[in-house]
Amino acid sequence: MQPGDGRKIGFWTCTALVVGNTIGMGIFVLPASLAPLGYNALLGWGITVLGCLALARVFARLARLLPEADGPYGYVQRTLGDLPAYAVLWSYWVSNWITLAALATGVVGYAAAIFPPLARVQPAWLCVGVLWLFVGVNLLGVRSGGRVQVVTTVMKLVPMLAVAVLGVWVLLDSPASFGAHPPAKPISLGDAMAASTLALFAMLGIESATIPASRVDDPGRTIPRATLAGTGITAAIYLVVSAVPLLLLPYAELAQSSAPFALVMERFGGEGMGRWIALFVVVSGLGALNGWTLLGGEMMRTMADNGTMPRVFARTNAHGAPAGALVLTALLATAMVLMNYSESAVTGFTFLSTVVTAANLPLYLGCSLALGVLWWRGQRDAGRDLLVAAVLGVGYAVFAFIGMGARPFWLALALMVAGLPLYFFLRHLRNRTTRHA
Repeated sequence: MQPGDGRKIGFWTCTALVVGNTIGMGIFVLPASLAPLGYNALLGWGITVLGCLALARVFARLARLLPEADGPYGYVQRTLGDLPAYAVLWSYWVSNWITLAALATGVVGYAAAIFPPLARVQPAWLCVGVLWLFVGVNLLGVRSGGRVQVVTTVMKLVPMLAVAVLGVWVLLDSPASFGAHPPAKPISLGDAMAASTLALFAMLGIESATIPASRVDDPGRTIPRATLAGTGITAAIYLVVSAVPLLLLPYAELAQSSAPFALVMERFGGEGMGRWIALFVVVSGLGALNGWTLLGGEMMRTMADNGTMPRVFARTNAHGAPAGALVLTALLATAMVLMNYSESAVTGFTFLSTVVTAANLPLYLGCSLALGVLWWRGQRDAGRDLLVAAVLGVGYAVFAFIGMGARPFWLALALMVAGLPLYFFLRHLRNRTTRHA
């Protein structure tokens, strides 16, 4: 694809990918998941935001130093080698289709708050329906998916603004409402780390502008700007709105809610407000489904282009969309929904978010190490902040692994190992083809 290709995406679409994919369903459902941890949740949010700002700096510097690389795969492959690049992107791709399942679960939970009759429909099939809707959108090409992403990103900011305004109004009108239901859970380092790990799911997606790097116009300039801008916008929004339901609602009630933002608006904003907020939250979740579907196809295409996925997944349709990659990703997400959907939306979402976070961390660790290798190889003239960004990125990734505990760590490792047979099989085929050429 040539630089002037009309199918390339620019700064605003890339920023919308970062904001739209990061603000998915996590922020709207996680207050319920975090409620049992009490005020540790707020401390965990602070740690997560700082860590993700450090990771955003890592991705921004990599995109500027390696503008011709094909996203995170290229960053890791050029610094750490083929096998590490495959391992981290394989794990990230697995996390992608689990993310689609988690997002669909969250969307259905909020949709039931708007249309109660939906509660009588099998939720898993509703999840499957919305998954395949956005496969259809992205089969029309990356710019088609990008347009949907820009529109839904703007719309998803509406409930954020409403919750922020509600918080300010309640603070001014009846400040005693804040902290009226103090949790019994004391502040502790272990619980703060656990909260930080759960909150990290809501910040996953800060790397979104780097994934379709080959489809981005002027990637060396566009991707860093979009990554930093998108992460900064998201962090500012989260810091404002995440505290409102945690401070205003009883923790036992909040923990059982599948739509906590709708609940807090209904309780303090007036009858009927919760349904309107839930409507915009559903739009937010649908926008995130669209963005992650786009990235899932692009990841498989990148891996296939580099010989670490079957070549069939590099093929594009008449609209330039990787059709086979999109369909396979959706099939796997469908299987995850059907196998793991819980009657409790909160329980199902919490489980899936933990799995997704575990599968994302190898990419964050690998890219942080890649930046450190670039500094070591002679990019020291780029500034000492290059090394600082790499160290902070590695430190936060390790911190998140520790916070998740042993089981998610071994799960992430198992996900990477599961992809190794395919890697060695495809490498064997390439070597045999080369010998017989």
